[in-house]
Amino acid sequence: MKFFNWQNLKKSFLYVTPNFPAIQTKRYKFSVLQLVYVILGYSFFTTLLVITLLALTPAKELIFIFENEELKKQAAKIKELETKVVFLTSNLETLASTNKKLKFAMMLAGTDTLDSTAAIYDSLRIDELTKMPAGGNLLQAIKKLLNGDEKQPDDSANYFIKPVKGFIVNQFNPEKGHMGIDFAVKNGTPIFATAGGLVLFAEYTTEDGYMLMIQHDNNLISVYKHCSILLKKERDYLVQGELIALSGNTGYNTTGSHLHFEIWKQGKVIDPTKYLIN
Repeated sequence: MKFFNWQNLKKSFLYVTPNFPAIQTKRYKFSVLQLVYVILGYSFFTTLLVITLLALTPAKELIFIFENEELKKQAAKIKELETKVVFLTSNLETLASTNKKLKFAMMLAGTDTLDSTAAIYDSLRIDELTKMPAGGNLLQAIKKLLNGDEKQPDDSANYFIKPVKGFIVNQFNPEKGHMGIDFAVKNGTPIFATAGGLVLFAEYTTEDGYMLMIQHDNNLISVYKHCSILLKKERDYLVQGELIALSGNTGYNTTGSHLHFEIWKQGKVIDPTKYLIN
């Protein structure tokens, strides 16, 4: 027995009798096959109309507006995260390089003397006297006259000049974590090398801003923090009183424009006022 027979389907009809009390009742006759054709045709026409509307009119934007907005928000968040990742990666690389240089500088601060044969000093293997200026500061001239010698005394590194013209507002207090002294100065005040030596470190650090470290004779190192501009770079050789930076207020560990000045000897911090002669 067949449940579906094409011939029977062609001979099958549907009768529709509307119930309209106000008019004469009339019966409508439809074949099942006609009804199937009508349904298929209506479905095809409706599908074609929807596709045409989506392709040729802004209707598709109205239909997908919420989805598009969400996708745009997600794309913007992804782009923002990518930018942050690139920025943080760059900062981490910079901090890693800075920390490496700073650790190396502190390691040199703990040595007994400068090793002029080390690789970092390859470009500095010349006679220091050839790089001294013709004049020099008054203190050096007096020393030369008193000693009757053109050569600077061996203990010259023990005579430091003030690195900046200003008043000391915070004294040396290692018990409270203050490893140096603070000079109250205006932003952009010139900073000078407290003594002659070699620049070991000249970089920006997160805590102390633009910072400079100079290696002197007799195992001494001077440190200058929170500068606005560094005028010297690593491996530069300096003479006493030479302009090295401008004061500022850079870094997180600061509350105003000033110069934080430290002196280290063989890896240990000491009171700078014991070495300053002016």
